[in-house]
Amino acid sequence: MCPCIIGLLGVFAVAHAASAAPLIPNVNIDVGTADNPQDVAVTLQLMAVLTILSIAPSILIMTTAFIRIVVVLGFLRNALSTQTAPPNMVIIGLSLFLTFYIMAPYWSQANENGLQPYLAGQITQEQAIENTIEPIREFMFRQTREADLALFVNLADGPRPNGPEEVSTFTLIPAYMISELKTAFQIGFMIYVPFIVIDMIVASTLMSMGMMMLPPVMISLPFKILLFVMVDGWHLLIKSLIVSFK
Repeated sequence: MCPCIIGLLGVFAVAHAASAAPLIPNVNIDVGTADNPQDVAVTLQLMAVLTILSIAPSILIMTTAFIRIVVVLGFLRNALSTQTAPPNMVIIGLSLFLTFYIMAPYWSQANENGLQPYLAGQITQEQAIENTIEPIREFMFRQTREADLALFVNLADGPRPNGPEEVSTFTLIPAYMISELKTAFQIGFMIYVPFIVIDMIVASTLMSMGMMMLPPVMISLPFKILLFVMVDGWHLLIKSLIVSFK
């Protein structure tokens, strides 16, 4: 049976069961005056959780391989001078799936060591958070340059850490981000070089032929696309990106 039909039958069944139920629960959210400080603390904790959940996607993206991948793919599109090909949706989607592929071992380790033991009641919440963050910190430490990490450690005006375990996560994340940007820009420079050579050759040829009004990009674009396809550019670029994280 078609999955769509099965889904519709399921929706109708749930709706019928809800209409036939004698009692339907009612959920209300009331805003009133707090009677004691504990109520205020709970309210502040709820607001903090909602705030963290709203920025959770950004936090997850900025601590993974997404930064390097999406910046490099942006450089590639600009080097090819294709403007909107591939479109932003394709670049973001490819970057996300490559990020899932690269981060899968670390997320699996975080799930096995942190989330699952906590759900089974084997460890405390603090220990679960520590075990969940540890694989992500290991990944970020591998990709972070010592100079970038030292920059934020010195700017923090705190005690000098004796090892990676003493480096705060709030210090590690910005150091990792600027390290990823530097690496992405280095890869982007290497991507630009062959395409700039093609642009220079086409521009020089057009000038020597006296075609001053013809945009060089219009002529060089097909040659750049042809070069990229003939060398199997997508295969080489994606392979290089994945290998660069190991």
